[in-house]
Amino acid sequence: MRYLGLDLGTKTLGIAISDITHTIATTYKTIRFKENEYDSLITSLTEIITQYDIGKIILGLPKNMNNSIGDRAQTTLKFRDLVKQHFNIEVVMQDERLSTVEATNYMIEADLSRKKRKKKIDALSANIILQTYLDKEREMK
Repeated sequence: MRYLGLDLGTKTLGIAISDITHTIATTYKTIRFKENEYDSLITSLTEIITQYDIGKIILGLPKNMNNSIGDRAQTTLKFRDLVKQHFNIEVVMQDERLSTVEATNYMIEADLSRKKRKKKIDALSANIILQTYLDKEREMK
């Protein structure tokens, strides 16, 4: 059983998957969809959940820097509810503040062009969200 990390945007869903020991997160892909049409993601998620035997979903929660819940976070919580309706899997909300900044910095350090960064940013952000959760979970054991 693996964990699935998700970074939800208005037009993209970044996806990362853990190994079976829940030690390492790996970027998987980015799904593009029409703006705010989150229902369209269910088919793709069904395939991934089935193929990789996903047992838990870690969804990034984009809180404001002052820890409040803004519009993006409200949308993400609605997406969480949609996922819970379709799958019998625990969905854990993971604070994702600055994950995109961190992902961008990694790619700049790796000297990726702006065009390449744009294609990879969401999946790498999902990877950071999932890896943060995995590290936190391991520390608690």
